[in-house]
Amino acid sequence: MTDEKVVSCAIYKTVKRDGLYLYVKEQDEFSDVPDEVMKQFPQPEHVFDLELSASRPLARADVLIVMKNLEAEGFYLQMPPKLEDPIDTITLPDSLHG
Repeated sequence: MTDEKVVSCAIYKTVKRDGLYLYVKEQDEFSDVPDEVMKQFPQPEHVFDLELSASRPLARADVLIVMKNLEAEGFYLQMPPKLEDPIDTITLPDSLHG
């Protein structure tokens, strides 16, 4: 048996911004989330519930930071990934300019 700390959470997405996710301690419990954050989630869409632990890394966030924020603040806001430069801002080599 392990004594690894586990933090349960519910994860929500928003239709306002692709890739923006809100982690809260309990499903449909947003009382710890500031109003400014909730404005980005006018109709939070539940994605799934998850048990976080140091041994289960997340794809786009540091699991230890997420766990710490959930305990201290009651929520964690995962921002969308930084997009790559649009194709028209990429400088092509002269050999590709025909």
